[in-house]
Amino acid sequence: MSTGLSEQELLRRNSLNQLRELGIDPYPAEAFEINANAADILANYERDKTAYKNISIAGRIMTRRIMGSASFVELQDSTGRIQVYLKRDDLCPDEDKTLYNTVFKKLLDLGDFIGVKGYVFTTQTGEISLHVTEFKLLSKSLKPLPVVKRDEEGNIYDGFTDPEMRYRQRYVDLTVNPGFKQIFINRSKVINTMRNYFDEQGWMEVETPILQPIHGGAAARPFATHHNTLDMPLYLRIANELYLKRLIVAGFDGVYEFGKMFRNEGMDRTHNPEFTSMEIYVAYKDYIWMMAMVEECLEKITLAIHGKAAIEVGKHTINFEGPYEKLTMYESIQKYTGIDVSAMTEDEIKDVCKSLNIEVDASMGRGKLIDELFSEKVEANLIQPTYITDYPLEMTPLAKKHRSKEGLVERFELFVNGKEIANAYSELNDPIDQKERLEDQLKLAARGDDEAMAMDDDFIRALEYGMPPTSGLGIGIDRLVMLMTNQSTIQEVLFFPQMRPEKKAKITTDEDFVNAGIPAEWVQVIRKMNINTIEELKAASPNKVFNDLGGMRKKMKLELTMPSKEDVTAWFS
Repeated sequence: MSTGLSEQELLRRNSLNQLRELGIDPYPAEAFEINANAADILANYERDKTAYKNISIAGRIMTRRIMGSASFVELQDSTGRIQVYLKRDDLCPDEDKTLYNTVFKKLLDLGDFIGVKGYVFTTQTGEISLHVTEFKLLSKSLKPLPVVKRDEEGNIYDGFTDPEMRYRQRYVDLTVNPGFKQIFINRSKVINTMRNYFDEQGWMEVETPILQPIHGGAAARPFATHHNTLDMPLYLRIANELYLKRLIVAGFDGVYEFGKMFRNEGMDRTHNPEFTSMEIYVAYKDYIWMMAMVEECLEKITLAIHGKAAIEVGKHTINFEGPYEKLTMYESIQKYTGIDVSAMTEDEIKDVCKSLNIEVDASMGRGKLIDELFSEKVEANLIQPTYITDYPLEMTPLAKKHRSKEGLVERFELFVNGKEIANAYSELNDPIDQKERLEDQLKLAARGDDEAMAMDDDFIRALEYGMPPTSGLGIGIDRLVMLMTNQSTIQEVLFFPQMRPEKKAKITTDEDFVNAGIPAEWVQVIRKMNINTIEELKAASPNKVFNDLGGMRKKMKLELTMPSKEDVTAWFS
C-alpha cells in the first residue's frame, strides 16, 4: 500500500536510512557551538579579516553547486545567506573519501541543516565565503522545500506565493521567503518600544485571567467553554479592562497588559478571532491627557522602526507626529453625510440608516445605529491620524459621562488609514451609574443583541470600594503592526492566523490504480513520475503520460510491454 509520499520524499527517506547505516545520526542530540552568523561575516569581514579565522556557523542548505572534488553551498541561518566552499581533500585528508563523495554529494539535500567550521576568505569573483574544514549534519529534511527561482539580478519570479499555503505553512514561508521575517521583527519592535515607554513612566506590566466567568469589558460575542471540576461555564476573554480597573482600585497608579483577546466573530482582512491587544489604565488622568500620551507613544514607535514620523501606507503618506485632528462623533457624521443626528431619536436614526441603504435590525438601539452609520459613511475617510471624540452615552457603558455635554461620554477612538487603532475613556468610576448602565446592556441583550455586555457584580463591588479618576486605553497591536509594516491584511502580521481545517489529500493505494485500469506492473512507474493519486492522474495530459511512460521505461531499463496510447487514454475515462 502506498504511503502517499512523493518520489522526492521516498528518496530522502532512503538517504536517511543510508546515513544511519554509515553510523551518522541524522538528528544528533549534542549542541553545535556557533560563534558567528552570516550577516556578521558579510558586514564585518573586510574590516577585520583576522577575526574570522576560526568560524563555526550553522544553517540550511539552500543551493549547491557540485563540481567534482569541490563544491559551493549557500547556507541560510537566521540572519541571511552566506556562500560556503567545500573541498574533498580538506574534508577527507585520508584515503577514505566517504564523507564528501557519499555523504555530502549523494545523501545531503536542499533544506538539510548542517554545521560547518572553517575560515572566511574572498573568492576570485570577490564573494565573501567560508572555506569549510569540517561539517556535520544537524537535521535531515524529509520534505523538499519549494523551489524559488531567481533571475540573474536575484529577483524572484517563481516563489512560494499562494497566501493560504504561506499562512498555513509559515515555517516554509519564512524559510524560502526570508524577507517576510522583517515584518515580525518590526512587530517585536512595536511591542518593545511601547513596553519600554510605559516602563519609563513607572507603570507596571501585569497579567489578568484569560478564562473568565463573565465576559466583560467590550461589546463582542465570546467563545464559551466549561470547567468540569467547578461545573461552571467560562469564557475566553474579550477584553481585560475590568480586571485591570480592579488593580487601580487596589492602589496601583498605572497598569498595563499585552494579551491575547478572543472574539467569536467574523474573519476578514482586519479581523482574526484571536488577536493581541494592549490595555493600559493610569490613575488621576482623563481622556484629554491620554490623547497626548498616545501621540508621543506612536511617534516613538514610528521613529524606532522607520527613523521618521511620516511613513508610507499603501498609496498614502501618513504622519504620526502630533497633534492629531479631533472631531466629535456627531461632527464626523455631519461632515461626511451632511446629517446632524445629535438630537435624533432611535427611530429617526433608523430611518436615516435605511435611507442610506445601511442594514438595520430590531436588536439595534440608538448607540448601535449611530455606530453603524459612522462605520459605513465615515471611517473610510479618516486617513491621517484622527481622534473621534465624545460618543453618545448609549454606545459606551464603561465611560464617564461628559463633564459638559449632556448625553455624551468622555471617549475617543483613534482612526488611521480608515481603521480604528485605539480606544480610550475617562473611566466610569461611579458604581451606581455603572450598575445602571450595565442593566441597560441587559435590556439590549434581551432584544437580541448578542454583543451586549453582561452584568459583573464583583466589578460593581470593586467600584463601591472606590476607584480614583482614571484614564484607560486599548490599542489593537495587530492593526498597528499592519500600519507600521505597510500590510493590507492582518494575516500577514500574524505568525499563525486562524485557518479553515486543511483538506487532507486522500491516499491512493496500488489497488486503486489497478482498479482504474493501470496494469499492476506499471503502478510503480506511475509513482516514479510523481503521480501518487487518481486525482493527480486525471489532472495530467494523456499524451504526456504516455510519452513519459516510454521515457521511464527506457530510463529504468524495464522489460515491460508498453501500453498503447489507446490503453493509456482509457485510464482517464
